Amino acid sequence: MIVVLKHNVQKEKRDQLVDWLQDQGLTVHVSQGDYQTVLGLVGDTSRVDMALIESLNIVDSVKRITDPFKKSNRKFHPDDTIVEVGDVKVGKGNFVVIAGPCSVETEEQIVTVAKAVKAAGADMLRGGAFKPRTSPYDFQGLRAEGLRLLEIAKAETGLPLVTECMGVDDLPLFENVDVIQIGARNMQNYELLKAVGKLDKPILLKRGLANTLKELLMSAEYIMAGGNEKVILCERGIRTFDDYTRNTLDLAAVSMLRELTHLPIIVDPSHATGIARLVPPMAMAATASGCDGLIIEVHNDPMHALCDGAQSLRPDEFDKLMGRVKRIRDIITEE
Repeated sequence: MIVVLKHNVQKEKRDQLVDWLQDQGLTVHVSQGDYQTVLGLVGDTSRVDMALIESLNIVDSVKRITDPFKKSNRKFHPDDTIVEVGDVKVGKGNFVVIAGPCSVETEEQIVTVAKAVKAAGADMLRGGAFKPRTSPYDFQGLRAEGLRLLEIAKAETGLPLVTECMGVDDLPLFENVDVIQIGARNMQNYELLKAVGKLDKPILLKRGLANTLKELLMSAEYIMAGGNEKVILCERGIRTFDDYTRNTLDLAAVSMLRELTHLPIIVDPSHATGIARLVPPMAMAATASGCDGLIIEVHNDPMHALCDGAQSLRPDEFDKLMGRVKRIRDIITEE
């Protein structure tokens, strides 16, 4: 249930209503917007007399939310959320680019790529230390050593770190990671979602291989229900019947999610296509769709990459793409 208050309601009266609602056993989420204040009520709202609340002179309207996701729902929080990662802001007009190799291989490799993507204008550095692979015989990542090498790259460039955590037991190793990524295969790992929900750290949540938007938002709800509202959604392509590309990039999801949720939405054209030459056009299309950012794989030597070299851009290709993305951003943000 949401309670929309009238414009310019006194804080004292608002707080009195919030206290009364909490006494009814409800959790109250206050969203203070530019033009209205919304109280989001979570709990057993069936015991609440809607007519009584609506009759109050400070209340504009009362509505029940039938969607199963509450905290991530735009009705619950009308204004776009901004997730802050150090000095970097994501959402509400703040466009970010996250770039780096699929997996961390050596100190030289990750530092070289980090310096290259920063020079091209990237805002954050991605790199896999723990790698979920389809085959048990493929490279699984350097794990704790990979995290250590990422910290070296951060020290060299100042770029915030984005890397994937695959299990609850590994979370203590991620203390110095700026954004914890929950990968597509773990989108419905509910124990992991609940665990990161207890952290005060931004979470990048990727859509699963064959999951609906409602399921994605329900996974975000798990994180937010735990108290962590710093969630960034990522569309990374879904599995369809076509086999020419790795996945099918669902850019309609960006527009649909924009209607459904206040959370920032970024797009991963690298995993969506699996083919390096397709990454630039899909990155530009994603930018034009109005997403809040991109996450792109960049490797200094894709031919010899230990993981996903076929979808990785070279630094010079990434630099060229960044120029194109900027021009598209300039067009779509014109008033």
